[in-house]
Amino acid sequence: MYLHLGQDTVVRMDDIIGIFDLENASIAKSTKGYLANAQKKGYVVNVSSEIPKSFVVTQSEDGQTRVYISQISSSTLKKRTGFIDGIANVGGDTLPRANL
Repeated sequence: MYLHLGQDTVVRMDDIIGIFDLENASIAKSTKGYLANAQKKGYVVNVSSEIPKSFVVTQSEDGQTRVYISQISSSTLKKRTGFIDGIANVGGDTLPRANL
């Protein structure tokens, strides 16, 4: 499956390492350093013509890393992956219960 990041950009969901909120994540010095280093190496792809809200880190099968800057919020991107739905289904009747 693919995830639409904005504009005309899609990425393979299997390649996604993480989806991050740009405002919250960029507070940390380590994240700022990571993003600056990725920019220097040419790994950053800006797919946003508006104010960026998130960034998505990917690594392809050949080991190539990309950091996509998107105007779509991280929560919306996560919902599009179905990851949140998968977490919501953990527990309940889907897993056997231990007899205590």
